Amino acid sequence: MELSSSIEASLQIVTVQEQRIDAAVALSFKDRMRELTSGGPDTVLLDLNHVQFIDSSGLGAIVAVMKNLHDGRKLVLAGLSPTVDKVFRLTRMDSVFSVFPTVDAALAALQG
Repeated sequence: MELSSSIEASLQIVTVQEQRIDAAVALSFKDRMRELTSGGPDTVLLDLNHVQFIDSSGLGAIVAVMKNLHDGRKLVLAGLSPTVDKVFRLTRMDSVFSVFPTVDAALAALQG
């Protein structure tokens, strides 16, 4: 699972560089996210701009990542494609996560 990470102001941006988060990559996604986010800023922004497909395993992996961020840390999402956004809305996960249309919109809201 290819992910890139950067720190911007008081948050960490993790960008998924793959088109799918599904059963085939869910475990490696969780492991890689754990590596990248351990001990980082309080807010992790997961950029899903490149992701075109997510299944229940992928959704579960994102929830697991959120639960792994303890001690008041939070996971927010940005850049959901229409297909991925639909999965989040159908499963009501859009009420669990703060979801922003773009990384820039998330940065503006979280830093402003």
